[in-house]
Amino acid sequence: MLETAGRVIQAVLWWVMDHLVFINIVLSVLIIFFQRKNPTTVWAWLLVLYCLPVLGFFLYLILGQNFRKERMFKMKEIEGEVKYAVRRQEESIYRKQLRLKDPELERFRSLILYNLNEGESVLTDNNDIRVYTDGKEKFRALINEMEHARNYIHLQYYIIKKDELWEEIEKVLIRKARQGVEVRVLFDSMGCRTMRKRDWMRLQAAGVKTAEFFPAVLGKLQLRVNYRNHRKIVVIDGRIGFVGGFNIGREYLGLDRHFGYWRDTHLCIEGSSVTSLAVRFVLDWNYAAGENLFLEDRLFKIPAYIRSGKDPVQIISSGPDSGNQIIRNNYLRLIHMAKERVYIQTPYFIPDEDILEALKIAAKSGIDVRIMVPCKPDHPFVYWATYSYLGDMIHAGAKCYTYDDGFIHSKCLCVDGLASCVGTANMDIRSFSLNFEVNVTVYSAKTTHKLEEEFRKDILKCTLITKKQYDSRNLLVRAREQVCRLLSPLL
Repeated sequence: MLETAGRVIQAVLWWVMDHLVFINIVLSVLIIFFQRKNPTTVWAWLLVLYCLPVLGFFLYLILGQNFRKERMFKMKEIEGEVKYAVRRQEESIYRKQLRLKDPELERFRSLILYNLNEGESVLTDNNDIRVYTDGKEKFRALINEMEHARNYIHLQYYIIKKDELWEEIEKVLIRKARQGVEVRVLFDSMGCRTMRKRDWMRLQAAGVKTAEFFPAVLGKLQLRVNYRNHRKIVVIDGRIGFVGGFNIGREYLGLDRHFGYWRDTHLCIEGSSVTSLAVRFVLDWNYAAGENLFLEDRLFKIPAYIRSGKDPVQIISSGPDSGNQIIRNNYLRLIHMAKERVYIQTPYFIPDEDILEALKIAAKSGIDVRIMVPCKPDHPFVYWATYSYLGDMIHAGAKCYTYDDGFIHSKCLCVDGLASCVGTANMDIRSFSLNFEVNVTVYSAKTTHKLEEEFRKDILKCTLITKKQYDSRNLLVRAREQVCRLLSPLL
């Protein structure tokens, strides 16, 4: 019996090998004609299929499937109220009744309108923003705010690792849940793959509700490598919101020997924009948990704020379920609006053609374009693709830096000391279209100056990549960069 099965398998393999060219042609037709994709992405997949016949197609089934483009998250009961607020603010903009406190910010009116139209992102102007660039300070502030929670704590992270940081946070969550505070933890299945089922069951037994985004099948098998929920959001009592690049793990405290000091950017917001963060969390929670928290009016009551902030803010989000790449388009529009300078920090710099050209045009037009990336890779293929695109920018006249004091994970774009976009989205194609992301577009000279000041401090810990240095790369490095660049739409 086994001998017969072996002969059958051998015969099938020989048949596949004999008809490999024909099979590859059929599979190529499937990729080209039956999936609506960007042509650059299609060519990248065809390259994979050519180099890895048949196996490349199985990789495509796991990594390259188109996500359903219909809206995955529905607002239901709250949708009418949100749309009313959006339409009312749109009308104010069209009638030029919306007044930004700083006249310099008037140039961003069209971007505000775009975010209203495409992302239903209401502008609020009473926000107090604190900027955190150090993990220890950020988590100290987070834990302190959670300790003062009275009604609810909503916590969402892409990565949660079971180590000393999580143990400290877990104790607070369990203690607050036992005090009657509603606690919810939403986590991404792939990002939290090192956590075990019993870790979540321990939380649930203490009264903490948990939900898993795109859970694995058959234990740890992940069929959706793409379409991960990369958002990091914490909302406490509708009063305080945290959003940015830090995940939960000891490396984010700078305690990992490989990465060293971890430089990131996270915002703590108090003001009306926290309600937008609360809605974003609930949309994700409803999908993952199969609930409808919009029926709970108490979760959306606007509290009295202790601080009287004045920063105008829009919470923007994007993902494969939406028709528009809103965060990517905010980056692009801000670059086009720059008159003096553009500062970018990102761990991965793999821009699409439009953003790359916009940055090159800005640099060649005399605008001070500066880009900062890590000096060490956490994903080698992405790192070498990044280095390739930096070459384009260096030749266009931009100043490109590698951060030498550890690892830089900050996702931040600043324009002219007036407006900035900070959050979870990297400057890469994956963040633009494949992952679920959330950013804050801030129209504030005060906060943007803080972010630019941190950027300038970081320059002192960087190496400037000169044109001479870049052009002196050896043949092996050039070849490695070029291969990774060709595959960049898949990275």
